[in-house]
Amino acid sequence: MNRRLPLLLLYSLVLVPQPGHAQQELDFLGSLTEFHDIKQMLPKYMNARANEMLAKRREEVATWRGADDLAQRKAYVRKTIIEAIGGLPERTPLNARVVGVLERDDYKIEKIIFESQPNFFVTANLYLPKTGSGPYPGVLYPLGHERGGKSNSDWQHNLISFAKKGYVALTWDPIGQGERYQIYDEDFERRKVVRSTTEHSILGVEAILVGDNVARYTIWDGIRALDYLLSRPEVDTTRIACTGNSGGGTHTAYLSALEDRIHVAMPSCYLTSWGQLLDTIGPQDAEQNLLPWIGAGLDHPDFIYAFAPRPYIMLSGIRDFFSISGARATFKEAKDVYYRLGAEDKIAMFEADDRHGYHQPRRLAGYNWLSRWFKGTEDHRPEPEGPMASFEELQVTETGQVVTSLGGETVFTLNQKRAQRLNKNLPPLSNRDQAKAFRGAMQHRIREVVAVADASGVPIVTPYGVISRDGYRIEKFIYESEPGILVPSLLFIPEGSGRKPAIIYVHGRGKAIDAGESGEIEKFTKAGYVVLAVDPRGIGETNSLEDFNGSDFPRYFGQWNSTMTGLLMGKSLLGMRVFDIQKGLNLLAARPEVDSSRISAIGKEAGGVPLLMATVLDDRISRLALENVLVSYDAVVNQRLHEGIFENVAWGALKSFDLPDLVSATTPRPVWITNAVNPLGHEMPIAQVNKAYEASTNAYRDTNAAGALRVVRRKADQDPDSVYADWFR
Repeated sequence: MNRRLPLLLLYSLVLVPQPGHAQQELDFLGSLTEFHDIKQMLPKYMNARANEMLAKRREEVATWRGADDLAQRKAYVRKTIIEAIGGLPERTPLNARVVGVLERDDYKIEKIIFESQPNFFVTANLYLPKTGSGPYPGVLYPLGHERGGKSNSDWQHNLISFAKKGYVALTWDPIGQGERYQIYDEDFERRKVVRSTTEHSILGVEAILVGDNVARYTIWDGIRALDYLLSRPEVDTTRIACTGNSGGGTHTAYLSALEDRIHVAMPSCYLTSWGQLLDTIGPQDAEQNLLPWIGAGLDHPDFIYAFAPRPYIMLSGIRDFFSISGARATFKEAKDVYYRLGAEDKIAMFEADDRHGYHQPRRLAGYNWLSRWFKGTEDHRPEPEGPMASFEELQVTETGQVVTSLGGETVFTLNQKRAQRLNKNLPPLSNRDQAKAFRGAMQHRIREVVAVADASGVPIVTPYGVISRDGYRIEKFIYESEPGILVPSLLFIPEGSGRKPAIIYVHGRGKAIDAGESGEIEKFTKAGYVVLAVDPRGIGETNSLEDFNGSDFPRYFGQWNSTMTGLLMGKSLLGMRVFDIQKGLNLLAARPEVDSSRISAIGKEAGGVPLLMATVLDDRISRLALENVLVSYDAVVNQRLHEGIFENVAWGALKSFDLPDLVSATTPRPVWITNAVNPLGHEMPIAQVNKAYEASTNAYRDTNAAGALRVVRRKADQDPDSVYADWFR
């Protein structure tokens, strides 16, 4: 499971450039006392909005009166989970086989492989008692994120004890763990990223673009594992439990919510409350975030309601990083509902004074709870002991990795195929009339998919000084795009009277990056442009690496917590940034120095995608330049690794549009695609970019705007006037 690590502090000190005096003058809020916590603006805003939604949900639950309300809730929770993961795959033959057995005195361990989807191999171990007489109760045992997969010693303690106590227990390697690394380096014989949670989340971002969730694959593995467990003649199908810790606790909650074939649920070290989760460690890795869970009016107790009134015990750690206060609140709410159903004896909570993990106190509480419901008696016996098997002894494949022993599908390849089958149903675009209709369709889809609010009205400006330079001045100010969101800005105004053309300028690393003397913005200003450089929320001065899910998370995902919280609410950080830019555009157009009929836009790096969307939404932008901007969403699902993509993602975007489709929607306005980059941020060859934008080029040609779309390369030492010559005439 993810933990907050001090390595991130080292990352911020070593890898993030520290501002000098000139930069501090341009990034001006940090030196003002009242803005000492400006970098926390975005996470505070996100958490406040999410908590408002959670409060409304609690009010609704308080009105429930009986079984009918619970039945409706159960159906709604299940429907929401299924929709969040993009539906369940087709049930196909498991092709299960036992490839080896470890014999012990009073139990044995079978080494099994099955296919949860065709050629998607799952490595598993089945623990079988040798004493007593069957059929035995069964235990479905999804694993957490600890190292070693199914060979981890904590899991083995539990699984051996189940077998010795007369249960058949099935466990399997989750994706990215044990024998099932999904992003594997065959040369180094290890995964390409540091942690399983990072691997899950890289795959998770790709699945989000398709409108799925990486939990689609982990949940289905669990359901098919249950199919296999129930197929075994040694198992009593009327007595099935599910239990696991951490990520295994997550999947215990998921599987129990979805499956009527599970009769007792025992999640360990997972259930808390979303309110406490957001206020403490934040959203965890991708499969633990079903979208849009909070926006759908759901919280952690809803997993229990989907299982009620069957026996449910929460196994919690007082010092766990999953908040004990949240766990207690969830238990209290769920217990009240069980009480109203006359089933208060079927819900319990056990608290151990320890940290995260399926440690012995929780294991003992689990044995007792299970024995109570499956054997009619309590079990307070000591935990049986057994020899720990090594990874090699328990491995199912010859090499210890599915990818090198069996090949087959991965989450990456399965998600690719899901993306290839998408049909965006785009309207035709072959003349000016169709172009207008196409743009209208794209505007609707952006507002719907990215969740962009109406941005009418000119925001109020609060000034913070003026910098005078040769031939122009820089006004420093903030504007409030909505309550709680401040957008630090720099307005570059050339000397001279009369209305001037203008540029709205959004750089993914902040407004001050190109604002120095002799910098990029100065060149445009001295050419006669009024330039507004803005920091949309979470960019520049309001950027916050608030996430501590692991030292490599900022590298891959940027502001994970805030981005994921937005998606959990059914919104997106991307859409909010589009809104901030539109507000800045309103402000720019209202300035007396600006000719509002001649406004251009320049977006760089992570600032390019929201600016592209703002351009599609607002015809006041007469031309657009995108520099070092992601070439397409499609490239993300077709490249195994990506960095810095997540903040510009919306759930299911590829069902409705890709970035080249949005460029097509700008025709006939001029657009420059300069130094487009792949999902790792590497500049792409012109030929590849042209191929990605072939449909856009055709759209411009067919609407009599051939030549207005330009795919160009800019050298590192090349001034803007030679690349964007038209802008300087």
